[in-house]
Amino acid sequence: MDEKSYVIDTSVVVEKGVINLIKSKKISGTIIIPKAVMAELEHQANTGQEIGFLGLEEVQNLQKLNKEEKIKLLFLGDRPNLYQISNAKTGGEVDALIRDIAYSEGSILVTADRIQCESAKALGIEVIYLSHKELQEKLQIEKYFDSETMSVHLREGCPPRGKKGKPGEWKLLEVDKEILTQLRVQEMAKEIVERSRIETDAFIEISRPGSTIVQYKNYRIVITKTPVSDGWEITAVRPIKILKLEDYNIPDKIATRIKTQARGVVIAGTTGSGKSTIAQALAEYYAANNFVTKTIESPRSLILSKEVTQYSKNLASSEEIHDILFLSRPDYIVFDEMRNTPDFELYTDLRLGGSNVLGVLHAATPIDAIQRFISRMDVGMIPSVLDTLIFIDKGKISEIMTVKMIVKVPSGMTEADLARPVVEVRNFNTNKLEFEIYSYGEETIVIPVQEEFLQQDPSKVLAAKHLERELRGYVEDVKVKLISNNKAEVYIPENEIAKFIGKEGKNIMAVEKKLGIGLTVKELSEHENVSSNNEESSDKIAVNYKIEESKKALVFRLAPEYAGRAAEVYVDGHFLLTYTIGNKAELKINKKSKLAQELLKDLNRNRIIEIKV
Repeated sequence: MDEKSYVIDTSVVVEKGVINLIKSKKISGTIIIPKAVMAELEHQANTGQEIGFLGLEEVQNLQKLNKEEKIKLLFLGDRPNLYQISNAKTGGEVDALIRDIAYSEGSILVTADRIQCESAKALGIEVIYLSHKELQEKLQIEKYFDSETMSVHLREGCPPRGKKGKPGEWKLLEVDKEILTQLRVQEMAKEIVERSRIETDAFIEISRPGSTIVQYKNYRIVITKTPVSDGWEITAVRPIKILKLEDYNIPDKIATRIKTQARGVVIAGTTGSGKSTIAQALAEYYAANNFVTKTIESPRSLILSKEVTQYSKNLASSEEIHDILFLSRPDYIVFDEMRNTPDFELYTDLRLGGSNVLGVLHAATPIDAIQRFISRMDVGMIPSVLDTLIFIDKGKISEIMTVKMIVKVPSGMTEADLARPVVEVRNFNTNKLEFEIYSYGEETIVIPVQEEFLQQDPSKVLAAKHLERELRGYVEDVKVKLISNNKAEVYIPENEIAKFIGKEGKNIMAVEKKLGIGLTVKELSEHENVSSNNEESSDKIAVNYKIEESKKALVFRLAPEYAGRAAEVYVDGHFLLTYTIGNKAELKINKKSKLAQELLKDLNRNRIIEIKV
């Protein structure tokens, strides 16, 4: 052959590099396309991969140049079998067939595959290697974005629409009047896939027969088509603002918990609430404070600095990521978008292995996030895996829950022999017990708990006050909380606990026998902490009143504007009862009741009675 001939492989065909070389007159003469390349392109197209269609389109363009006699196009070689095609990426069989043709024909190999290039050079084949070059032109879909656009939704037969605003506060608006045809959506989808193979900061995360997921710079793009969807559709999402942890104005107590104390953290919230945004901020915080930080994503979509390594769960198995993380031993692992059981199993395994892991998942309420763990592990393991839950709403931290396991009688049960391991879910800010999780028979029970429900029963409050008077004969400073009809918690100073219990518990057993009730002894400071938290969380204020005593009732008269509202009665700062004020702005208590009799005694002793509304 007097003129030069060129063998082109699959990589340079799908990236449309050959046409550019011909137009720039860098190559001319005979272009040889191995039949192995055609077989690989057909296989990709038959399995619904966009790159297969791009490659076939490039071959069609070469045929046009052949008919115009600008080049001579030949198809040579044997067609590979199905095994060789299916293992083209890992086995390299198709690449080997292409190199054989270049070697036997004495041709120049044109490739965009680095391994193919080096292998051909090793065989003494002349190679033209096309390296990836970043293009400056914007994608067509980028014209639909402005500074307020969170995502763009393109569907055949509909005008382009976009979500404008911020997490939790957005509107879906038309961004163009054009009605998109199927051909127009296909054209944009083809451009996205083609550019993702050329540009260095873009890649195809998932490619399936009916869907393709691309990470293009800071855009996460999902392309769907039939049969997965009922038409061609493109959804492109991008962050409109990258926040730092300081931008959330987190109280110091909560910030300390997140930054230094939490080991198994889950960030939960509804779709678009801002979960990944705060996970991104935390990952940057850990990296900036000299912690080795890595992420597991599916797909990779977090916008992070170069210091943070991002692993794709779509391109590696759970076992591979597990091995990588355990051998590299990062200080913090951010697991974005936990969806299925293998994800939860990987999170659990990493936590039990001692890693600090921050997971992100979808949930409508904080307890729903914990429920998603319950079906996948024993209840007793939950606190070892998950210790802090951060719930996000409208881009802000709405609630923080802590998870801890203790052995106790579940709330609402009375018998001591019903004690069992109970997982307590508490509000971190107020220390209020929100939920209890425990096993009952073969079932796992999740019960919402209101700690103050016993205090709202006036008869139990009076019984607790009576117990306090009885116990002051044994210890001067004492508070009592009635748990049930035959059980109470006793709060006394720490230095008096041993004396109160006595040697081998003889003293407390004698007291329990005399009073006919079981006692659990706790430090007085615990009662004070709970009381102070309740006071801090209360938004009720003390109001003025006049007190009168009629023949049948003790009457508290308030200002007319308080009629019909809920009121709380306190004696010397201690909660007594909750009461609904009547239409005449009166709070009436029957004089024959024990409650009224106790209040009269308190009045005679000049104790301070407050009504808060």
